[in-house]
Amino acid sequence: MIKHLLHVDFDRQRGLQEQVRETLVSAILSGLFDARTPLPSCRQLAAQLNVSRNTTALVFESLVNEGYLISRPRSGYYLHPEYQQAVANMPERAPADEAHAPRWCSRLKITPSQQESILKPAGWMHYRYPFIYGQPDTRQFPLASWRAAASWLHGGGREPDWVIDHIDKDVPMLIEQIRTRILPRRGIAACADEILITLGSQNALYLLTRLLLARGTRMGVENPGFREAINTFQLSGCDIVPHEVDSEGLRLGEARCDYYYVTPGHQVPTGVAMSNARRSQLLAHAAASDAVIIEDDYDSESNFTRNPQPALKAGDAQGRVIYVSSLSKALSPGLRLGFMVADPELIDEARALRRLTYRHPPTNIQHQMAHFLAQGHYDTHLRRYRDDSARRWDRLDAALKQLLPECRPLPGSEHANAFWLRTPSGVNTQQLTWRAAHAGVLIEPGARHFLDDAPPENYFRMGFHAIDPEAIAPGVAILQDQLARI
Repeated sequence: MIKHLLHVDFDRQRGLQEQVRETLVSAILSGLFDARTPLPSCRQLAAQLNVSRNTTALVFESLVNEGYLISRPRSGYYLHPEYQQAVANMPERAPADEAHAPRWCSRLKITPSQQESILKPAGWMHYRYPFIYGQPDTRQFPLASWRAAASWLHGGGREPDWVIDHIDKDVPMLIEQIRTRILPRRGIAACADEILITLGSQNALYLLTRLLLARGTRMGVENPGFREAINTFQLSGCDIVPHEVDSEGLRLGEARCDYYYVTPGHQVPTGVAMSNARRSQLLAHAAASDAVIIEDDYDSESNFTRNPQPALKAGDAQGRVIYVSSLSKALSPGLRLGFMVADPELIDEARALRRLTYRHPPTNIQHQMAHFLAQGHYDTHLRRYRDDSARRWDRLDAALKQLLPECRPLPGSEHANAFWLRTPSGVNTQQLTWRAAHAGVLIEPGARHFLDDAPPENYFRMGFHAIDPEAIAPGVAILQDQLARI
């Protein structure tokens, strides 16, 4: 019998069989087991891992069925002969000849890693007071409903359409749910051929960058603005033209642009909702100057304003607004599902470009999301999410008014999904961020959102979805103390 001891640090959130199987497969792939020696028996492994014999027996049976092991009567389980050879012939990595290796720094045509970006600590979830933006409370994920949608997807009695490569097509059921359930809430009427599913709204921005922008193209953006969108546009070599933001949203300047990128629902990062006057002005300007508007309605589903304004696209009479949004921001950012709405000619080209990069978003996830929407689970989750967001916003607003009255958000940014705050002049929020993090409080310094040569250093952003609601006021109190020490 094999002499190696196997150990599993069992996670209570996962199944025992899953974890035992994972441990055995890892041991097999790493060559831990000798081909001539039997593995531990079901009884021995069960005793070693302190699980039931039935658990180990089911795991061994599954590994036999899938060709990892063979069972020899009255002898035990062994590595499958073909698998023994595969493991024995596994190549080792050859030592690198660094002297003759390519010099990648001289070959790279673009270096995205050198761009300014918004960074979050990898271990943000381990901080006691994570006031970070873009991370929902994972405890609110509707796991039971999502599992029900998965059960429907994998249930018997149906042809498994999702296992087929659809080349460049999206799941019609999901397109129809977006067309009839999602878009009307934003005042948008669209046909199926005007909708494309993407891997989040960021992916839609990349597709548009490749299709529409080039050197010499003038892209008007908000300042401060969404840094990742600006980074994406810069990959094309286009000219970025900053436009200031005030309490009504983007202010049009004298410079003429070919495209305008805006976040009118809640401007990133200030949270300001673009006024009706500015919306009308922007649409009229685009028509008069033959420009196109890219509307990023990133928080369309998570917007908890009592009566949010319709999308800019809803007032687009000439087809000059390209609309991008997300299906997963309020549900789980890791699902990476978004969509684009535009003229069919542009959608056709975006679909062809998408085919060249990844064909289409995973069909099983599209089917599952479509069923999740059709059964009403998504709407139920959004109602709870918005109610919870409103309560969290009120808590943070009250704590800021009481403890940090000198740091106030811009007018017009009420009920945004984060607070954009300005400290008194002379306070460096990068230093404040560093001090606060050492006290367990995570905030986001604001300088990287600006495109100025010398960006202001006294702005910062605070989210409220990742933090325990009961920790909001204590976290602000600690931040107040750290601010007073600067």
